[in-house]
Amino acid sequence: MSNIKGPAIFLAQFAGDTAPYNSWDSITKWAAGHGFVGVQVPTWDGRLFDLKKAASSKDYCDELKGIAKKNGVQITELSTHLQGQLVATHPAYDEQFDGFAPKEMRGNPKKRQAWAVDQLMLGAKASKNLGLKASVTFSGALAWPFIYPFPQRPAGLVETAFDELARRWKPILDAYDKVGVDLCYEVHPSEDLYDGATFEMFLDKVKGHKRCNILYDPSHFVLQQLDYLQYIDLYHDRIKMFHVKDAEFNKNGRTGVYGGYQNWIDRAGRFRSVGDGQVDFKSIFSKLAQYGYKGWAVLEWECCIKHPEDGAREGAAFIRDHVIHVTEKAFDDFAAAGVDEKANRRALGLA
Repeated sequence: MSNIKGPAIFLAQFAGDTAPYNSWDSITKWAAGHGFVGVQVPTWDGRLFDLKKAASSKDYCDELKGIAKKNGVQITELSTHLQGQLVATHPAYDEQFDGFAPKEMRGNPKKRQAWAVDQLMLGAKASKNLGLKASVTFSGALAWPFIYPFPQRPAGLVETAFDELARRWKPILDAYDKVGVDLCYEVHPSEDLYDGATFEMFLDKVKGHKRCNILYDPSHFVLQQLDYLQYIDLYHDRIKMFHVKDAEFNKNGRTGVYGGYQNWIDRAGRFRSVGDGQVDFKSIFSKLAQYGYKGWAVLEWECCIKHPEDGAREGAAFIRDHVIHVTEKAFDDFAAAGVDEKANRRALGLA
């Protein structure tokens, strides 16, 4: 067993145009001031991070790490969520996801997809230059519009979608393998990898690629009504990253898991600040510690009620209180009789 690292925070939901959220120096000071010791970096946000420069310049990466260290934090992982979404986009979502790409790519799905792949490749090189062991992304989605099985899906539709998804991601996974970095897919509704079964399908298509791993976020499983604790039992060997995000599902007679097209606050399933939802984090931290999870516990703040500053401050303390200092001895060591092979044989009637 090993100790989980943390608390850390994903900066994506906090980055902005005003201080202290608009520069690397100020936001890392802000994170440390709230009690965090690590930061997960959104690579698309130029106010904080230059992905292309990080991929080509070790000096730039050393500078970033130096500023972070001076301010009391370290970089935990890089995120390419938005770029990963564009690796595979069904045409139904072209307009919505165009905003994830630079303006010159918009309206040109093929050019946009090539840009996204290049971004992921840069992410591998940047992770290596920063000395990181894991990176997080989205899988994108080709089959998502067909999630509900009516009208009946044509035979082979899902298989074709996952064949294509694997074809697009295999060279990217190989690039991450080359630099020794795990690529962790956030298993998430709206992605083709949204639960255990879909992750297994994809893993099979990429022939069990050792760099194909999981960012575990229980909030998405609460909203799907999936057993998020058994999920750890099933996939712990592939869980290399962890988002600490809370959620609740309040069953009612008006809306269910699909949300009724309502705003977040009016849905049965809602994201909440950690400690305000229904996720059993004590059991999650225990299971991850039991299985020897060596990564970071990273707060991802998303809540339809609470102010983000309060969520961040409370989140750091929440994670710190839940990280288990793993024991190095058995609780009943005091009663041990020592090792004696002859005594063991006598006890077994083998003397």
